Amino acid sequence: MGFLDKLKKGLLGEEDAPAAKALSVGAVAKGNAIPMADIPDPAFSQGFVGFCCGIEPEDGKVFSPVDGVVSQVPDTLHAVGIESQGMELLVHCGVDTVDMKGQGFTMLVKEGQEVKTGDPLLTMDLEVVKAAGHPTTIITAVTNSDDFAGVEQVKTGPVQPGDGVLNVKK
Repeated sequence: MGFLDKLKKGLLGEEDAPAAKALSVGAVAKGNAIPMADIPDPAFSQGFVGFCCGIEPEDGKVFSPVDGVVSQVPDTLHAVGIESQGMELLVHCGVDTVDMKGQGFTMLVKEGQEVKTGDPLLTMDLEVVKAAGHPTTIITAVTNSDDFAGVEQVKTGPVQPGDGVLNVKK
């Protein structure tokens, strides 16, 4: 008896149920992916904002990690919120860069805009960020991590935009 026959007759057991698919979150920049514990900001490194990972960027181009809708663009231009398949993601560029009040950042998207994995979100001038005394680490946080069965980092080290770095289990 096949899956559909069992479904129709109500005979499905746990072992027959399709496996819960993990949602993939891609790298937002070219660079070096680092674990949450190594992010140079305690709010992120200790998971207060949700499970996350960082990227030490090679350039200032920041891309969408998922297909979704832009949900937040702060006036300070240093971050982007994206909603995708029940996930609420925060892409935060640099540490304490809210203090820069938008200097060194160029936003390329607006709230309500649909984005695909790899679409440009914003640019950050790494030299301006460094000159202001801030780390350039780009953080991708699943801010509603507790709504999922688990979130894990699946890649560290060199990454290209779109490479899977986080798996979110439904």
